[in-house]
Amino acid sequence: MIAFPDIDPIALQIGPVSVHWYGLMYGVGFIGAWWLAKISMKRPHVHWDSEQFSDLFLYVILGVVVGGRLGYMLFYTTGNSTLQIWEVWKGGMSFHGGLLGVMFAMWLYAYRNQRGFFDVADFIAPLVPFGIFTVRIGNFINSELWGKVADASIPWAVVFPNGGPLPRHPSQLYEALLEGLLMLIILWLFSVRPRPRMAISALFLIIYGASRFAVEFVRVPDAQIGYLYGGWFTMGMLLTTPMILGGVGLLWWAYYRQPQNQPHNDTASHS
Repeated sequence: MIAFPDIDPIALQIGPVSVHWYGLMYGVGFIGAWWLAKISMKRPHVHWDSEQFSDLFLYVILGVVVGGRLGYMLFYTTGNSTLQIWEVWKGGMSFHGGLLGVMFAMWLYAYRNQRGFFDVADFIAPLVPFGIFTVRIGNFINSELWGKVADASIPWAVVFPNGGPLPRHPSQLYEALLEGLLMLIILWLFSVRPRPRMAISALFLIIYGASRFAVEFVRVPDAQIGYLYGGWFTMGMLLTTPMILGGVGLLWWAYYRQPQNQPHNDTASHS
């Protein structure tokens, strides 16, 4: 059993202005994604320049913030007014909503710049896990989204300050390792070489979906929703299942159904 580290959720206080670790983790995630993009753009098969990526990055940031907040209000809360959607200082972000927001942002960028959607998505996908990693660390610091009560044989179980006296699974750290660090390593290594269009995006959906589905078994569902079925099936599982199925379908299409003369993951190609 591990005692929860005594970390103040407020990282910096300047007069009435409070800077929370959770918000800082979003900032670190965006900075890390930018740094990874700079490295990725040096690869000979990746044809993006800094100006193009800067424009795309603005779209993605807006997609994450707006989509994440809208998704949380839609999937995980009930009885809220429209104005509450913009009360981001109260917390509440949904990964699935953020993903939908980013997908829309990528589509809009691709449409306006005459690029193929998956040319954009395959470039962005390996950059996302770093942000997932930092945000899950932020969840841990906030002592939120913790897991179920753990068996006494699990030495890394944590007693959260707002989770009762019993040690619990640090599900935020599980997600940070699986959805963040592990997926980052796999996608980064996979994208070193040219791949068929859609393949990188498909692998992202499969790894994230499988990781999140697995962690849901030891994660406490949101109190306002609870379990959807059988005392084990959660909203996270419901939202993640289409990601896994869609990822498998895209991966199959990428390798077996695309025209043989289709350029591999050369993000210079426009369509």
